[in-house]
Amino acid sequence: MTAVLKNLPVNGKLVANVVYFVRTLRRAGVPVGSAQTLNAIRAVQAAGFTQRQDFYFILRATLITRAEHLDVFERIFSMFWRDPEFLEVMIQNMLPMIQTQGTDKEKKIAEQRAAEAMMEGASPRPQPEVKDAREEIEVDAEFSFSADEKLGSMDFEQMTNAEMAAAKQAIKSMVLPIKRIRSRRFHPSLRGARIDARAILRAAMRTGGEVIDLPKRQPKTRSPDLVALCDISGSMSTYSRLFMHFLHSVSVTKGQSWAKVHAFTFGTRLTNITRSLSERDPDAALKAVGEQSQDWDGGTRIGESIGQFNKNWARRVLSRGAVVLLVTDGLERQDPEELKRQAHRLRLSARQVIWLNPLMRWDGFTPQAVGIRALLPCVDSFYSCHSLNSFRDLTDALSTSGSGEKQRLMALL
Repeated sequence: MTAVLKNLPVNGKLVANVVYFVRTLRRAGVPVGSAQTLNAIRAVQAAGFTQRQDFYFILRATLITRAEHLDVFERIFSMFWRDPEFLEVMIQNMLPMIQTQGTDKEKKIAEQRAAEAMMEGASPRPQPEVKDAREEIEVDAEFSFSADEKLGSMDFEQMTNAEMAAAKQAIKSMVLPIKRIRSRRFHPSLRGARIDARAILRAAMRTGGEVIDLPKRQPKTRSPDLVALCDISGSMSTYSRLFMHFLHSVSVTKGQSWAKVHAFTFGTRLTNITRSLSERDPDAALKAVGEQSQDWDGGTRIGESIGQFNKNWARRVLSRGAVVLLVTDGLERQDPEELKRQAHRLRLSARQVIWLNPLMRWDGFTPQAVGIRALLPCVDSFYSCHSLNSFRDLTDALSTSGSGEKQRLMALL
């Protein structure tokens, strides 16, 4: 393989295959621009290579800009440049295909997406003839779910590229309504329960002191604020990205009944992404969020991050009785007592704290982790966030107390 790579002209078919390799990365969800592609070709021409490892690092240095894309890049590279014979065939044919076997259940999600991206646009392999096709179709119709039902219940971690794109499209149409809350201010109302003394006096001055009617008033209602605290550590990366799409839809869609939407991310530090998330285009908004939050796929400091929020932001964004969505798996790696203190302070400042935890997707989930045990007493309701259906359940979470599941978990503490 070394000889094959070394003798290839840079301006020949290798360039075309580098371009196709870039397109494969894009189909796998890795953003690579035209300038990066040109830089990769120039880097190969300037640096040269004598080993496959040299070529790997040249492409990785010029095409990959974020750590979370390294796994997908490695999977695609290993399949794209698999062996010398395959490389020769690939160079002779400008757009090669990889014939893959069926997907193994234990294959990592990055390898799944890489294989999908490689096979996109390829002709399907001929299938063996089925002796009794009618019988198989009947069995499939009996035991299969519709596409929407399957997508709604599927875990985000197990989704393919196409399913992830469909999930993002479905999220755009989701709403997160909330009941208006009572304000301290009053306004005139025929059905009000309180007599408006000032209005009576003003009317009596016009009638020579006679009181003809008894004007009444009732409290005004207003829309509450929504504050989202989203964990972007390594264990929460996939769920946080989909939740960001959901939060963007909530913040830019009219008629959501929220006065303001504030968003923060935390891993090893707290970052205010409210302004970045206000972009109308979801792709531009998520790109800005990724550039602003530098601790994606890193460690977790939940207690310290909530403490930073309580100190620097709570008075600004929670003063009007905001609802807080805390999105984290609760796997704290620092002092659980500090987490408990900061979570308790957050609960005192907020109107309602709703905890979204993807670990809730497991049947028989119990609060074993110390971080989960510290957070649980400080929240009002407790829900999962691993699928589209769990996002839809947030509507019920904001209209009911959701205390049943919390009471069951509290009994296990």
